[in-house]
Amino acid sequence: MKPRAKIIGTGSYVPPKRLTNADLERMLNTSDEWIYSHTGIRERRIAGDDISTSDMAVDAIRQALDMSGCLLEEIDLIIAGTSTSDYRMPSTACVIQEKLGLTNAGAFDVVSACTGFLNGLIVARSLIESGAYRIIVVVGAEKLSSVTNYEDRNTCVLFGDGAGAVVMTADNDGHGVLSSFMKSDGTKRNLLWIPVGGVENPYTPDFSYDGSDKLYMNGPDLYRVAVREMYNASVKAIEGAGVSPQDISLIVPHQANIRIIQGVAKRLDVGMDRVVVNINKYGNTSSASIPIALDEANRTGRLKLGDLVLMVAFGSGLIWSSVLVEW
Repeated sequence: MKPRAKIIGTGSYVPPKRLTNADLERMLNTSDEWIYSHTGIRERRIAGDDISTSDMAVDAIRQALDMSGCLLEEIDLIIAGTSTSDYRMPSTACVIQEKLGLTNAGAFDVVSACTGFLNGLIVARSLIESGAYRIIVVVGAEKLSSVTNYEDRNTCVLFGDGAGAVVMTADNDGHGVLSSFMKSDGTKRNLLWIPVGGVENPYTPDFSYDGSDKLYMNGPDLYRVAVREMYNASVKAIEGAGVSPQDISLIVPHQANIRIIQGVAKRLDVGMDRVVVNINKYGNTSSASIPIALDEANRTGRLKLGDLVLMVAFGSGLIWSSVLVEW
């Protein structure tokens, strides 16, 4: 049997500061009832000025390494999924490498918003199965508070900060990644984007800071595409593994909106008791949401040896991805 890329450790970190719906009520014309009924969110975590994206990633990675039993010097490669890098260059993965002291490891970023962690997982799978690398860390980390417009009640209620990580290596006993899928549609990139700040629309001396340098989202149109394509990506991964939706032990979806999560589960005919949901506590942490949820499921005993676990995400790009693993 060809070796598979197996997750042998999980870890996560969320900053201590909570931004609750009650806090937002005092800031905006909104209410706890409206936010929760439309999103499923009660609170989100916010990183202060003294906490960077790489700081959160390092804490999550250390937890994953502790669980895996691997030593720092055994790590061959770091893949970081993030859209809120510490710097425009170098990559946040290189900053993480320096902070961990991994002088022998390679490091690079995957910039694909909410699908960053899964796309990193897909790349790691290929590199491990090919024999190019033995032990790889994949981390999703975001400081979305740094790009959130807190005057826009349609978006600022959604996003939070955090990081989640996994350690992966080759397995010869049949456990690990069974299938994966990734697709994108750049024609819809302006449904979720930051319009100003790149080379296409750079800052100018007279920039008015009108919110165009922050996240913009067309919620209704994005919702329709998200449910459809997260379902399609799920089916691709399920079919690729030669199983059925009813064989899935647990779904760990991107925590974007409870209605999207419920819509995908309904289309798959999978009960919500088999879906990991923690959006109520953390909001949408983009590339960090799946590894944070996966780590919580792992540490609370929801993952058992041999379980089929489906991870599926959708994000800016637009990009949608899925990974199916045998735990």
